[in-house]
Amino acid sequence: MAIAGTSSSSGSSGTNTNVTGGTTGIANNFDQFLTLLTTQLKNQSPLDPMDTNQFTAQLVQFAGVEQQLKTNETLGSLLSLTSASTATNAVGFIGSTITTDGATTHLADGKAEWKVNMPQAGSATVTIKDANGSVVYSQTKALSAGDQTYSWDGTTSVGAKAADGLYTITIDAKNVAGETITAKTQISGVVDGVDFSGSIPMLKIGDISVALDKVKSLVRTAT
Repeated sequence: MAIAGTSSSSGSSGTNTNVTGGTTGIANNFDQFLTLLTTQLKNQSPLDPMDTNQFTAQLVQFAGVEQQLKTNETLGSLLSLTSASTATNAVGFIGSTITTDGATTHLADGKAEWKVNMPQAGSATVTIKDANGSVVYSQTKALSAGDQTYSWDGTTSVGAKAADGLYTITIDAKNVAGETITAKTQISGVVDGVDFSGSIPMLKIGDISVALDKVKSLVRTAT
């Protein structure tokens, strides 16, 4: 199945392979047990037949193996259905704006934004690095407590204009008492594809990958 904006899947097939392997092992044990039981019945002495309790115990074991085999087949079917449902849900994210924890976002047309949460009001040294890890901008400013948006227009510390691309923010924050506090950052963007190559679908925001289970919020674009 080809879907625009997605990568081919290999993660789900890996899961099915494991289930199939486990089922095959149980099936082999099941067949071996049945062969042994049948052979034992054929070759027992008429003068000294198998003890009834022993025979009953073997039948119970036989039934247990059969039930385990059927259970694994059912689990395999459920895993396949779950994988298909997850893939369908992931494709539904394409074209929507999502928010997730993260520090790397795109600078495009002279604009990059991060959502910042400060547990307390204080000051922070904000450092922005390019994709190579080089510092392109740094400043110290006051930040209020709670959620806020930090915007950068792409101007570097030397006054030049940074090229469009991926940039990562680091915030070293302190409260008014000078104690170190942790400022959390989030990024937002429009999903333009889905990568199914791993066990969890990865939503693509350009070159940024976001695990489906890490999405904090979603806003669908009006059509």
